[in-house]
Amino acid sequence: MNTKMDCKTFQNELPDLVLTANAKPSLVAVAHLRECPPCAEEYLSFQSTFAALDAWTAPEPSPYFDQKLAVRIREEQAAPKMSWLESLKARLLFNTGRNFRPIMVGTLALALVVSGGGIVGINGIPTFRPAAPTTTSAAVVDDLQILDRNEQAFQQLDELQQDDDSGVQPMNTAQPDNPNDAGNPAAPPAS
Repeated sequence: MNTKMDCKTFQNELPDLVLTANAKPSLVAVAHLRECPPCAEEYLSFQSTFAALDAWTAPEPSPYFDQKLAVRIREEQAAPKMSWLESLKARLLFNTGRNFRPIMVGTLALALVVSGGGIVGINGIPTFRPAAPTTTSAAVVDDLQILDRNEQAFQQLDELQQDDDSGVQPMNTAQPDNPNDAGNPAAPPAS
């Protein structure tokens, strides 16, 4: 049998020692109580607290308590109902805020979904998409129709035609200086 008790184990047995005065206390707990001054002080503190609670008597309620309570209940029932704005104001003023945590989480989640959906394009708002042609036409016909509408493309084509007519060679097709080197691009330069 263990003859020594530490303070932590004594703390677990302390309520049993204080609350069950008729029961026989543990010999190990009594020995620890004699050897440990902090535990003995806490034991005496518990005893004095429970002795004060045993001596306390609750005050008697007022003889007219039931009647006053019934009058207050009738007044509250007869009072006009608060509007939703007044009830919201009362809830905001007298609330601890714990009830609003789920609402705030839901609101933030909804804001994230809406903002993310707006970026991805899944928010349910129809976006403008050009109507598909009713008849299936070839890609060449579509390209020609786009060129017809594009004035800049016509200007660029006219400039290219003028360059070809004037004999100016494009920059990416250079002719060799020596006609003998035309077939051999790796030939050394003529000296």
